[in-house]
Amino acid sequence: MKKIHYREWGIESPRYWGLLAVLATIVAVGGFATLYMEHQGHWVTGMTNQIVWGTPHVFAIFLIVAASGALNVASIGSVFGQKMYKPLARLSGLMAITLLVGGLIVLVLDLGQPTRLIVAMTTYNFKSIFAWNIYLYVGFMAIVAVYLFTMMERKANGYSHGVGVLAFVWRLALTTGTGSIFGFLVARQGYDAAIMAPMFIIMSFAYGLALYLLVLMFTFNTDDRPLGDALLRRLKNLLGVFVAAIFYFTVVYHLTNLYGTENHAYEAFILRDGGVYTWVFWLCWVLLGMIVPMGILFHPALGMQRGAITIAALLVVFGGLSAIYVIVIGGQAFPLNMFPGHTIIESGYYDGVDGLARAYSPSLPEFLLGIGGFALALLATFVGVRLLQFLPTSLADEVIDPHAAK
Repeated sequence: MKKIHYREWGIESPRYWGLLAVLATIVAVGGFATLYMEHQGHWVTGMTNQIVWGTPHVFAIFLIVAASGALNVASIGSVFGQKMYKPLARLSGLMAITLLVGGLIVLVLDLGQPTRLIVAMTTYNFKSIFAWNIYLYVGFMAIVAVYLFTMMERKANGYSHGVGVLAFVWRLALTTGTGSIFGFLVARQGYDAAIMAPMFIIMSFAYGLALYLLVLMFTFNTDDRPLGDALLRRLKNLLGVFVAAIFYFTVVYHLTNLYGTENHAYEAFILRDGGVYTWVFWLCWVLLGMIVPMGILFHPALGMQRGAITIAALLVVFGGLSAIYVIVIGGQAFPLNMFPGHTIIESGYYDGVDGLARAYSPSLPEFLLGIGGFALALLATFVGVRLLQFLPTSLADEVIDPHAAK
């Protein structure tokens, strides 16, 4: 491998400032939506006593999970010694931080009352996975920041491998903690499953890599930097493998639930009788989010076309949001079974009531807040690559893999 040189993103100033203006506008709209919900109260959202985690949580969880997966590219290079991935590590670390910040911003702004953040920061219940996640999130950003320093400061390059191993282990713990939020909630029929933790880990690999691919292709294309087919082929094949792994875990999860009689009602709700949740599961998550992207990425002709790879990555992101929607909101919409063996007529928390009878309809402010978090993550990423040397000047085949060019 030839020596890799880095420089700032050199997109033309008018186009750059126009891009920042669009993203900043979306962020501002998300901020105004937050102020509106805070001033009017959460009754203006679609959330109820049954659906307490709404659309903002879908975006927040997706971004947090994707942040962990975005670091996977750097880990492959520094932890597992794959030299081809090392030039990609700086952007990988930057996106890991910006995506996590975007997700946490949405999560914090959806608390309802800002003062609740102070309570969360000063009062800890270590029996709660939420308390552990606060340490995991903050620790992740600190470790990745140090990791970036060891990569960008020549005198600290010798520590990059050790810090990279720590970051890799920490990100696995972070995603395990996020998945365990659902795996530990025994009150919800659709959550109480140990497979949730490893399933969220493999989701992070796919969703983080899909966003990374999109940003990498966009920044190199707009700045006319060479991006070789050899590297792109490896990344798209890796994305296809991760999507296939999600498909496997999804099948195992639902087959395991179907094996136990106690879960038959929940499975019937999600897979057949759940209305919008069933449609989102089969059409958006399974078909558009997994089967179609795998077909594109593994196709001998389509898999080599950059436009098709872009479409596949976008579908993986769309499928990821659909997956989190089904897990988070579909799991809440299914009626609580607080007293097994007894019939509950109705209570203020809708236990025993058909989830479709109390259907959740996302409101516009919720959606705008979630999109604002996405825009904030991209805004921070594009500012970072403009100010600092995160991007290689070339990822052409002859630079990244001389054997591939022959």
